[in-house]
Amino acid sequence: MALRHSVCVLLPPRRPEIFSGIRHSDLGLVTTLFLDGSRARAFIDGMSSGEQLLRSAGLRVTRPRLAVLEVLHEGGHLEVDEIARRVRERLDSVSTQAVYDVLGALSRAGLARRIEPAGSAALFEARTGDNHHHVVCRGCGAVGDVDCAVGAKPCLEPNVTNGFSIDEAEVTYWGLCPECQALPRE
Repeated sequence: MALRHSVCVLLPPRRPEIFSGIRHSDLGLVTTLFLDGSRARAFIDGMSSGEQLLRSAGLRVTRPRLAVLEVLHEGGHLEVDEIARRVRERLDSVSTQAVYDVLGALSRAGLARRIEPAGSAALFEARTGDNHHHVVCRGCGAVGDVDCAVGAKPCLEPNVTNGFSIDEAEVTYWGLCPECQALPRE
């Protein structure tokens, strides 16, 4: 089974003029722009990095927030310690608690997503709001993105909701990554 990887950028729908000519989905609270990797990177770079993202989400612009956003937009699913290490390369001194605080603020604002695969530390990523899922390697713990398999969001329409208003579903696929598949089995 081939897994596709797509990149999306999220902004509040307050500035519709920036969406002309770009396929997007207005979700009410945020607007998801569906771009390929090079267009997404150019779009983010053209926004003067994270400053406008933070302001459009109603957050103050601070050096730690900008540094964490920059690290997250480099891609991947990162543990807090790795994010803190990379932020310290940019800012010299920042506490791990400050990084946790920034990640909490970014997650609440929809600019970061926290995932917690079973048996693993919390991971953070910049791809948010598009209801994508994850695949986790049982061998090495590598994590990849998996777009929703069928339809727009079929997993958001369960048979029974118990009165809940469903806005997100977390699906985790488990298996072996190509590198672990290539290792001799014991």
